[in-house]
Amino acid sequence: MAIVPKGKVSKARRNSRKANWKISTPSMVECPHCHELKANHRVCKKCGYYDGEQKVVVEKEKKETK
Repeated sequence: MAIVPKGKVSKARRNSRKANWKISTPSMVECPHCHELKANHRVCKKCGYYDGEQKVVVEKEKKETK
């Protein structure tokens, strides 16, 4: 006996299963210290603060003038 599918699956039904594989944008919140947007539950890249404490020392970028 061969393996036989139970019934025809239409193209619409088949393709609708794959329709929900889209990526969502990361949720961003405002840093309470410097008010820049940052990712949830992450150290702020601009000021280095997380949960009201400075966790990382961030060096300020030097601007080059010509």
